Amino acid sequence: MPRIPWNYALLIFVPITIGAMFLAADETIIFILAAVAVIPLAGLVGEGTEELAHHTGPQIGGLLNATLGNAAELIITIFAIQRGLLELVKASIIGSILGNLLLIMGLSLFLGGLKNGLQSFDRRDAAMHAALMLLALAALMVPSLFDIAIADNPSAELRLSEGVAIIMMLLYAMSIYYSFRSSAKEKRLQREPVHPHESKWTVRQSLGVLTLSTLGIVWMSEALIGAVESVTHQLGLTEFFIGIIIIPLVGNVAEHLVAVQVAIKNRMNLSMAVSIGSSTQIALFVAPLLVFIALLFGERLLLVYNNYELVALAATSIIAAFIALDGETNWLEGAMLLALYAILALAFYFIPGMI
Repeated sequence: MPRIPWNYALLIFVPITIGAMFLAADETIIFILAAVAVIPLAGLVGEGTEELAHHTGPQIGGLLNATLGNAAELIITIFAIQRGLLELVKASIIGSILGNLLLIMGLSLFLGGLKNGLQSFDRRDAAMHAALMLLALAALMVPSLFDIAIADNPSAELRLSEGVAIIMMLLYAMSIYYSFRSSAKEKRLQREPVHPHESKWTVRQSLGVLTLSTLGIVWMSEALIGAVESVTHQLGLTEFFIGIIIIPLVGNVAEHLVAVQVAIKNRMNLSMAVSIGSSTQIALFVAPLLVFIALLFGERLLLVYNNYELVALAATSIIAAFIALDGETNWLEGAMLLALYAILALAFYFIPGMI
């Protein structure tokens, strides 16, 4: 899969951030430097995963992509949980879904449509991911809506979130199994040509890149989350805005801009799989997993979201599903998605304080 050229150039921000930390620089500066440093590291995790998947075969490779696809954001949210920033964590989950379905998918359709005109893709695969996304929306809405009735019973609140989380992860596991079993048939139905990938790294090199980039993300994430409180005061940004807009961009932008690149090359099956598939992974796997990770730190992360998040998620999921159903896209549909993302980002910016 192609890589954006500036990905490696941005690695210079890793030692710069480390130097700023040792020199006890202003926390806002550290936050900005760490945010930029995470972008290329997240890209390297994705690249290392792909190279390793090339050596292990499609089934193991698919499992690796499923588990490591959102590694950067998962690490960032774990540090946020450790510091008790649970609302920021929940906002980042919603923000990741919005970013993938509106920003990344919107850019893909817009730029791909401008260059190639009307583009087509396998609507069966996209429709399945869209259906999973709508089901995830319903699953996330249930604890939020029913929380009104059980708010005075913390034990019931937690058990409901845990039960929903287990069901969501089981469904995600079944979707991966289904993809594995039907992969041969789906390849025969693909409308676009197969683009073989020639591995440029050995297994040892891939594992080395994965290990080093993951350790780098751990270090940068600790610096990033540690400076959140200072950033909210100095820049006037709320934790909610940082969680729903900035954290998802930092964790996802390098890897998921690949969806934009392949859309420009008229490989829409892959582009839609990255944007919609990643959103499904976040909703059905990452969000439920964080419920149980929070317990390891003595925290209660409930799958309970505020009305602003639910409305944004519902509108995004429904619009993305409509676009995926007909198997065709154009630049105007991409512009619609980008416009909705800009409107939501503007609205989230003006929300005062944590909801």
